[in-house]
Amino acid sequence: MALLEVNDVRVAYGKIEAVRGISFHVEEGEIVALIGGNGAGKTTTMRTISGIKVPSGGTITFRGAPIHGMAAHRIVALGISQSPEGRRIFAAMSVRENLDMGTFNRKDEKNFSGDLDRVYELFPRLKERQRQLGGTLSGGEQQMLAMGRALMARPKVLLLDEPSLGLAPLLVETIFRIVKEINEQGTTVLMVEQNAFGALKLAHRGYVLESGEIILSDDAAKLLVNPEVRKAYLGEE
Repeated sequence: MALLEVNDVRVAYGKIEAVRGISFHVEEGEIVALIGGNGAGKTTTMRTISGIKVPSGGTITFRGAPIHGMAAHRIVALGISQSPEGRRIFAAMSVRENLDMGTFNRKDEKNFSGDLDRVYELFPRLKERQRQLGGTLSGGEQQMLAMGRALMARPKVLLLDEPSLGLAPLLVETIFRIVKEINEQGTTVLMVEQNAFGALKLAHRGYVLESGEIILSDDAAKLLVNPEVRKAYLGEE
């Protein structure tokens, strides 16, 4: 049984179907990458897993139990937490207050300090700026904060939506290195990325989305050398 399974899921915005019957799975301990261009349906897929969008068809299961149509806060409580596209931090709150918001759904307060220590070890810059307002951070720091906030929910599956978007190359390398470290610490990762090369180098397996459909799936290393992928997403002729 897969940890997370998406089966024939369809999602529509009015009469426009953005996701057209996609199926994929994520095994415990993996990093799985969803790659594709703008409008491929990547973010809609993540929002649907998170409970922000309700699918018009298909099923989503977590540890064998259905979660499609479940309220977003209940999905977080089950162990699925998202770092959204665009970061969406609370600009008028401090770094520490933003991180505390990640624990809103948890009852085990005695473990909060250990999780905060873990986030500060992964992102030392957040510890340095813990009293600084979130809105005054750089783009890279805001991305770190969004990921740290998601980790404070102590997820079994971390959903990362475009973690490298808009960042300088050096910061992209840093973010990807930290994603690998998070995974090595035991957190399963499902990652949406336009940076196909970086995502596939990091992931164990990958899926290629195009116009709301999965057109390719394979081990990430094989997708990296797939001529179709290299031409469409890695800029090679």
